[in-house]
Amino acid sequence: MSDTEILPETTMETILQAIPAAQRALFQRYHIGGCSSCGYQPTDSLAKVCKDHNILDINEVITFLHQAHKLDLNIQIPATVVKSWLDDAQDFSFLDVRSGEELEAGAFEPAELMDYNASEKYMELPKDRKLVFVCQEGARALNVAAYFQGHGFTEVYCLQGGIDAWQREVGAGAKSA
Repeated sequence: MSDTEILPETTMETILQAIPAAQRALFQRYHIGGCSSCGYQPTDSLAKVCKDHNILDINEVITFLHQAHKLDLNIQIPATVVKSWLDDAQDFSFLDVRSGEELEAGAFEPAELMDYNASEKYMELPKDRKLVFVCQEGARALNVAAYFQGHGFTEVYCLQGGIDAWQREVGAGAKSA
């Protein structure tokens, strides 16, 4: 985690840079930042955002943001670990969650393309099934992983740094379309 200390006067821009999980965490717990009526400006301080949303305990929010960041770090795994799981033929689901535009760059062979139109297929998996999500850089995969965690899945991971990191660390997998 960044060494940035989060104080009531810290701007949201600084918080989001220091704790990438903050946007998702604030929305999930406090319904902050998901739409225009609950949004904030990058220059708003955390104190202003809390006041605008009737949150009285700013220290609770700061603690929660740090916890969210730790959870994100705990579910991110390096490409070399996922590659070893594949090489050892471990049983897990490796799911590519890239958007249509990102998919134009080519298939990512080790992973199965997630079918968003068949969400029941994934929700019916055993809750202790090991799931690893991947996208181009890692951010979307973290969001999808958080979604599955929120639905009771206990073995949820995200490829740290996404396909970009995979190509740097492992070197294979992406094929041009």
